[in-house]
Amino acid sequence: MKRVYLDWNATAPLRREAREAMIAAMDVTGNPSSVHAEGRVAKGMMERARAEVASAFGADGADVVFLSGATEAAALACAGRDLQGAAVEHDAVRAWIDAVLPVDAAGQVAVSDPARTALQAANSETGVIQELPQGLAVVDATQAFGKIPFAFNWAGCTAALVSAHKLGGPKGIGALVLRRGTDLSARMLGGGQEMGRRAGTENLIGIMGLAAAALASQRDLEHGLWTKVEKLRNILENVIADGAKETIFVGNSASRLPNTSCFALPGWKGETQVMQMDLAGFAVSAGSACSSGKLRPSEVLRAMGHDEETARSAIRVSLGPDVTEEDVLRFADAWLKQYRKHRARGA
Repeated sequence: MKRVYLDWNATAPLRREAREAMIAAMDVTGNPSSVHAEGRVAKGMMERARAEVASAFGADGADVVFLSGATEAAALACAGRDLQGAAVEHDAVRAWIDAVLPVDAAGQVAVSDPARTALQAANSETGVIQELPQGLAVVDATQAFGKIPFAFNWAGCTAALVSAHKLGGPKGIGALVLRRGTDLSARMLGGGQEMGRRAGTENLIGIMGLAAAALASQRDLEHGLWTKVEKLRNILENVIADGAKETIFVGNSASRLPNTSCFALPGWKGETQVMQMDLAGFAVSAGSACSSGKLRPSEVLRAMGHDEETARSAIRVSLGPDVTEEDVLRFADAWLKQYRKHRARGA
């Protein structure tokens, strides 16, 4: 039996378009900061990629700063700004906010001061989509971009974060999209690259992969591929609900990303489920992992009002366009088999 990858929110498989763009960039010798012909070739490729990312992101007229990923983008966008954010924000944003806003049972937050708020467009664990008020200081679009309609210009925010590997691009590259004229202090100092906002020789290979993945992800969205994924997610949840009626589906009363299902069966540890599914040939995830590799109760679920036992028992299944109905039904069958064994042990 082939393995089935159901952890797209952690990282999406590398797209063919991104791989081809990266291979082409490997043959480019010049440094984009060099003024000779080879440097100008590299510079031209990079600036075309910058324009492509801006176009895919709906950010015409904005600045696109290339850096190592969404975590670095969050640091550059948020540091020193006296920001508030929801209790369910990703740790990369939580690390920089000064006030934590509570969320309701559906994972939604009420924002009274958008201009000093950093807010995710969609949650990586639950898939819950936030309603974004106009004028936000920072939007974390890492999970939303490419899966649901999002455009920087109509979001009306000052800054937005994006990461290539969530789109099927390479790891270690991302972008911070900024309203033109925004004044931010660089955290990486040196040669003044990226309009003085992020020093260091640009990762041309990664940048080309990011641009190709961004354009391809927008095409997929326009062609309705994620609508198909949502139907598969719903099939999965219906089969699980029929076979294990006490299962808690987290955030399903709110709008969610089309590919994300977070569910818990209190008393059956999420890490145990992940290992059992891994042995059965399926890659899924559970909770939030700290640097030591030990799982802790999901802070997102706790913020939504779930008790610690439920928060320890949740797993996330995140699908992608390559996943088939057969894959989903095989996973549900494997999970339900382990569920029945778990129930039998507890009887």
